[in-house]
Amino acid sequence: MELIHKDCLKGMKEMPSNSVDLVVTSPPYNLGIDYSTYKDTSDRSAFIAWCQEWASEIHRILAEEGSFFLNVGAAPANPLLPHQLLLALTEQEPNFILQNTFHWVKSITIQTRKGETISAGHFKPIQSKRFVNDCHEYIFHLTKSGKVPLNRREAGVEYADKSNIARWAHTGGHDKRCRGNTWFIPYETIKSRDKDRPHPATFPVALVEQCLRLHGIHEKTHLIDPFLGIGTSAVAAHRMKVPKFTGFDIDEGYLAVAKERIEQEKDRDAETLI
Repeated sequence: MELIHKDCLKGMKEMPSNSVDLVVTSPPYNLGIDYSTYKDTSDRSAFIAWCQEWASEIHRILAEEGSFFLNVGAAPANPLLPHQLLLALTEQEPNFILQNTFHWVKSITIQTRKGETISAGHFKPIQSKRFVNDCHEYIFHLTKSGKVPLNRREAGVEYADKSNIARWAHTGGHDKRCRGNTWFIPYETIKSRDKDRPHPATFPVALVEQCLRLHGIHEKTHLIDPFLGIGTSAVAAHRMKVPKFTGFDIDEGYLAVAKERIEQEKDRDAETLI
């Protein structure tokens, strides 16, 4: 496992073409988030151009049947950013193809079949007369061809109505169906932001794990995260036993936390063997 203190552009330029199977990352959103090192405010056109630069390197190093899962969020007052970025990455050479769009739902309220109302997850409430609370982000699944096969059932869910297992031929008798493009994955609750989540914009380990299940892992899978932060994708790679992982970050403090989290994972593994 490589956790590297380096700008991802420089780091990826040193990697061979077509050498990476999976990319799962969440870059800065240019929404004024208070990172330790990176300044998250720039001209929109300059931000998009920068994204195209590092995305071009991802395109170069990604294998022909590789998957690039890009997590992008927005602000209620700035909703077009994810779509503008997506258009830039899919319409200008070297262009990706949008194969799937997933909606990462952080908080939701539903009514059960019994008529019960259940609220689950977490969200950051806003005070506004114009906007509603923002409870989701996007996961854009980008590939070179748009034809990359996926392990839909591996990332699926059990049937609520078990009679469907025999009713539909595509189940093959297995109690698993495709989950679809809406993923409810709440944040883990924390007691102290400084201690438990010292990075202002993280995604849950379960989100990365879902991407890994969907694409699939083989004996030589190489996963990278160009914007490692405090190492959530590295933790997911460790738990899912991904053979090779590379993460880049320009912030030494975040990188130190990432390395500490991996050591904690290894300690937990050792304790389970005792």
